[in-house]
Formats: sequence, C-alpha cells, structure tokens
Amino acid sequence: MRLLADENFPKAIVDWLRDTGHDVLWARTDCAGLKDPGLLNLAEAEARVLVTLDKDFWQIALQRRVPLIHAGVVLFRIHPATADRIEPLVRIFVEADRGWPGHISRVTADGIWMIPSKRR
Repeated sequence: MRLLADENFPKAIVDWLRDTGHDVLWARTDCAGLKDPGLLNLAEAEARVLVTLDKDFWQIALQRRVPLIHAGVVLFRIHPATADRIEPLVRIFVEADRGWPGHISRVTADGIWMIPSKRR
C-alpha cells in the first residue's frame, strides 16, 4: 500500500509498515515543512493514503474544493496514542484491505468508519 504518514505518526509504526512491504513516506523526514493541506495535496498527487492521529485532517479533507479521488485519509483514534496502542489499529487497517482512496476514514478499537470524500 502507498501511504503518507503524518509527522505525528510514531516512527516505530512507520518502520513496521515499511518492513512489511508498504511504500511509506513519513512527513517528519520525507516532506518536512509541508503544512497539512500540502500533505493532503501530495497524498492525492501520489495516490497515497494519509495516515494520521490528527483530527484536523478530517476537516481539511471534507473542505477541499476538489474531493479526494486517488488518496484517502485514515484517522486513528485511541487514547493515549502511544505506539503500542496504535499498532493493533494499524494492523486492523492493513488487514481490512478496504478501498481507502476516495474516503475519509476513522479506525478505533470499536471498528472502522468510512465516508466518501465526495459530497453529493
């Protein structure tokens, strides 16, 4: 899977995703300095699913003038958001193998919730 991990995503999870064969850019090192809208534009341009702990991406994705088509946003919600607590949610995300592009999604301990980024 082609992913773009927000800068707040734990390095241990980014490394695990890379080690399991995923193509992952990490905002902290691969595109440092890009603001959230720029990261979302990069994800769309490169057909990557943006994975984040930052709920601001939810709103940014919904307010885009052009809906996401090639990219998606997946928000992981758990408290506290430590790598050991996030890892099971990321495993659920990877194993779910859903159509993430074109959707804004939330993954929690209670399951996966997805909405299309294109408003009707």
